[in-house]
Formats: sequence, structure tokens, C-alpha cells
Amino acid sequence: MTEFESERISTLPDATGSIGILGAGQLGRMLAASAAPLGLNAFTVDPKDAPSAARHAEHISAAFDAPEALRQLSERVDVVTYEFENIPVGALEQLLDVVDVFPGVRALEVSGDRGVEKEFFESLGVDVAPWRSVDSRRDLNAAADALGFPLILKTRQMGYDGKGQAWCDGPEDLDDAWDELGEWSLVAEGFVDFERELSIIGARTPDGQTAMFPLAENLHKDGILIESEAPAEASAETIERAHTICRKALDGLDYVGVLSIELFQDPDGTLRVNEMAPRVHNSGHWTIEGSETSQFEQHIRAVAGFSLGDTASVAPTQMLNTIGGFPDRRAVLEVPGAHLHDYQKEARPGRKIGHITVRAGDRDALNERVGRVRPLVEQTRDLG
Repeated sequence: MTEFESERISTLPDATGSIGILGAGQLGRMLAASAAPLGLNAFTVDPKDAPSAARHAEHISAAFDAPEALRQLSERVDVVTYEFENIPVGALEQLLDVVDVFPGVRALEVSGDRGVEKEFFESLGVDVAPWRSVDSRRDLNAAADALGFPLILKTRQMGYDGKGQAWCDGPEDLDDAWDELGEWSLVAEGFVDFERELSIIGARTPDGQTAMFPLAENLHKDGILIESEAPAEASAETIERAHTICRKALDGLDYVGVLSIELFQDPDGTLRVNEMAPRVHNSGHWTIEGSETSQFEQHIRAVAGFSLGDTASVAPTQMLNTIGGFPDRRAVLEVPGAHLHDYQKEARPGRKIGHITVRAGDRDALNERVGRVRPLVEQTRDLG
């Protein structure tokens, strides 16, 4: 029993209930919207007063680890999840004796530290980029000697969308990189000459049922996801490798919910884990229109204790992120198969404020439709 003075609540697969979401950005928004058709009410906790998800959930404006906010949340919900991995572990620990929290603390601990995450995948026998821990300027020199150039220096925590990173093309860049990032604990990664970027998204229920979505192929620019296409053209062997990596991670973490893993594919076919996210992921937004079950509904199903949904692709689909600005809605919606998602967030450089999915019966038709939408998106894109 904790300070909340409440008995532990378990998931209720056969009854209408409520779900708590730590974080109320666009991912929380889409999770809350997916909970409603399943008969679940959504409650969010987020420091912002009027976040994106507040339009689809009852919102508590407070720090993620504020005891009073977590007490209020625990009294209203049957299960708690989170929309991103930078939630304080202490927030989950305050809730755990009172209400189920999925994914669990272990997933948050692993994904919240790039070094711990790499060690986790290496322990599973999964390839990652060559890397070294960096806690001092001497460590950085040693990493450069071991890894060579180019290398990328990353903060172990709190980095996303290319933030908290510095490229070093040669020894002359080390001082600037250290001046920029040296106050944090870091990892240095050796350059991987990959052929393409893929992502695999899987889900797991409390009783161990798993399901995998089709592979997606991703395009990044300046560390920010620009586009995803699914299903990715891939051999049966590549698909099975990706599924094996995801299953190992799901089982290794005793995971519940949707797990997203970004992969590099080497020219020889080797798959290396770039990073994982214990949540729904931008590279899975295509599933809203492109899969029998969206990643958001699948996550709600998993954490609420329902059976997982069908993950089959319904048609070739491409997702384009709108970043820093939003294209002309009328022009986008004139394109057959185009679906617009506005997160109703204030536009600013580098900020994802929506996405567009385009679907077609075959890849030729998809390429033609995307060819009409992409210029509209690029005209307003501002990566900062």
C-alpha cells in the first residue's frame, strides 16, 4: 500500500473502464482518440495547460511526477501508459502499487539511456552500431581512436529528433562537440554505412500474445523523420530478422504495449538497431489508414488486456510529416487517397504539427499520388 491509500487495480478486459496517459502531445491525442471506440475514457497528465490531447481526454495539468496529480489519476483509471520515454521513472514507481502501468519501468529505464539500450540489445545477440561510453574529454579521444571518423556524439538521455547530437567528421571537430555536449553523459557511435532505414513495430499483451506490423522504410533529414512507406519492399528473410529482433526485445523486457524499433540495414542485409521507443512511434502513423488495426488502437488493446488486432496492410501507404508549417488543406485533399492529420499545435521550426498519409491500390498509383502531395508539404516544411 502506498501514500495513495488505494488497492491495486488490474486491467479489465471484459468491462468498460478508463486509461491514464502520461504525456498529452499528439501521440497522447491519438491514443485517447483510439480508446473511445473501445469504450475507454482517457485521462492525461502533462505540464502543459492546453496540450494537443486535451481535446480527446480529461486533462490534469501538472508535472509528470507530481504526487497529487498521480493520486488523482490513479483514482480515475484502470491502467496507465505513457506517450514518450522521457517520463521520470519515479512517476511510474509512485503508481505501480496502485494501478497497472504498461509498458513497465524496465522498458523506460532501458530506452531512456542510449548506453543501457545498446547494452540491452547486445545482451540479446542483436547488432547495434559500434559505440563507446563517453564521460570525459579523454573518453572522447579514446572513442575516436577506437571508432574512427566520422562519428556521432549523442547524449545518453533526453535526445530526440536530432537534438543532443553532434557530428565529428575529423579530429578538428572534437573540441566543438565536447563544448556543445560535454556537460552530459554521452555515447559515441561509429559511422554505419547503411543501405536504408527501416522500422519494426510490434505489440505484446500481459499474457504474452504478440503481433507484428509490416516493416516500414523511413527517410530522415537532420535527424527528423520526413517520410515512411509501408509495407517496405523486403525479402522474407529480412522480415523474419526484424520480427526476431522485436520479439527478443518484447520478451526480454516482459513488455506490454506497442514497441517501436528503428533499424539500419547494411548492404549485406545485416540489421542493426539504431534505437527503440517504448510507445507508439512516428514511423507507425501510416497504420491509421494503412493497416487493419492502427498502432494506437493496438497499444490500447494491449495495455487494457484485450486481444490484439489484425496488423495486415490494407494497401501501400506513405506518411509525410508536416514540420514547422502546414500545407494547403484543400490542395492536399484534392489528391485521391490523401488523409490529413492536424495536431492543432502551434507551428514553429522543427516541430511536427501534423502528418499526411497517402494510400493507393498499388505502388505505381501511390508514387503518383505522393508526387502530388510531397511538393505541397516541402513548400511549408521548416526543419529549423
